[in-house]
Amino acid sequence: MTSNSDLGSADFETLASTSDVELLKRAWRNEKAAPEILQYEGALVERAKGQIELVEENIEDYVNNGVDPLVVSLYQMDLDRTQFLLRSYLRVRLLKIEKFMFHNLKSEEAESRLSEQEKVFAKSCADDLAKHFEKCVLSKLPENYQSVLKQSLISEADDMVPQPHLDTFVVCRSNNFVSLNLYEEGESPETVEMERGDLYFIRYKIVKGAIESGKIDLI
Repeated sequence: MTSNSDLGSADFETLASTSDVELLKRAWRNEKAAPEILQYEGALVERAKGQIELVEENIEDYVNNGVDPLVVSLYQMDLDRTQFLLRSYLRVRLLKIEKFMFHNLKSEEAESRLSEQEKVFAKSCADDLAKHFEKCVLSKLPENYQSVLKQSLISEADDMVPQPHLDTFVVCRSNNFVSLNLYEEGESPETVEMERGDLYFIRYKIVKGAIESGKIDLI
């Protein structure tokens, strides 16, 4: 999913009228439902952090100034909701980094979607896991089978690296009219046209580009 600045002017006008809480909820749903890690929404996360700090300061002032407890509780509920969404969004990303750490570091496309802090975390996890495997298992195996990434040294690909299954089926909703190709190379051409608000159960890799452009959301 691209950041707001990368969207077209029409899409930006639509998103600009949406609160950051709704944008954060949207990013969280997409991240949770996608089989691979998506582009890190850095600007949105920073805005959410700033809003959380501001609301925390306001709540503290309200309590100190004897504002109606009901008003304070409403602000606290809004704060709790935003904190939950932000933590859940970041937690889902960390789980994907741990699951596909070697793939995320090996693939330029996947690594480019990580924040700088996430790259450091992924590298640390990969190094720690490699050292653990080498100490506990790999050092006790024949030399040809001591690789963390390959089944044996004669393997041409890194066949021991888990990768996201892009053929996974997902439920998605269209935000705009979009035409999707349903065929792969060598197959007969077939397309599906989605109107705004249409729901589809479809393979992730077919809607991957539309999700990145903001035309489709996962649910």
